[in-house]
Amino acid sequence: MSRDAVLHARPSRPAAAAAAQHGLQKLDLGSRRDSYLYVPPGCDPSNPAPLVLLLHGGGGHAHHGLDLLRHLADDNGMILVAPASQAPTWDVIVSRTYGPDVRLLDQALGEVFARHAIDVRRLAIGGFSDGASYALSLGLANGDLFSHVIAFSPGFIAPLQPRGQPAVFISHGTRDAVLPVGPCSRTIVPRLRRAEYAVMYDEFEGGHEIPAEVARFAVNWFFGRM
Repeated sequence: MSRDAVLHARPSRPAAAAAAQHGLQKLDLGSRRDSYLYVPPGCDPSNPAPLVLLLHGGGGHAHHGLDLLRHLADDNGMILVAPASQAPTWDVIVSRTYGPDVRLLDQALGEVFARHAIDVRRLAIGGFSDGASYALSLGLANGDLFSHVIAFSPGFIAPLQPRGQPAVFISHGTRDAVLPVGPCSRTIVPRLRRAEYAVMYDEFEGGHEIPAEVARFAVNWFFGRM
């Protein structure tokens, strides 16, 4: 299973500078559900930029993934990539195996890496709810690609063979009735720390949500502004 979780796309300086295209763009990945790329104004394709791959929650759409950090992208110069799962949620959650969604994410990253130079020190995978569980699972399995993992209200980490040592941000509401904090993040965080991952944990008073201040905290952590 863990071999199927490996992503093969890697950042490299684009062979030729692409014409600057900013704003929201549809990624043509041949999927029945749309995936999106957001490039902030002023982003130079030849100048390495931070990138966050964002994964929506169960029953969500690529726009829901994009919305997690879209309001913070322009001020921080972040490129955002938001794919949509093939099923209503991500493959390992549906079938307990990695499959078409890993291949889709690999394809999406390959498309963006071919167009834009990426700062490998600021290359994150993140998500909310089911997307956070999937981001944690794929992020740890691909820690030689991702420098950071951002998990808002995750439920679990799927079985995997860890690679690399990405920094991890986790947030969770104390009144989360969908994925209760006790068996979820309060179990996940100690497990990761025992495995010697650097984990920033933000537990807040609230439910199954991402308060604006938590999203800002996550981005500041991503950029090392702590």
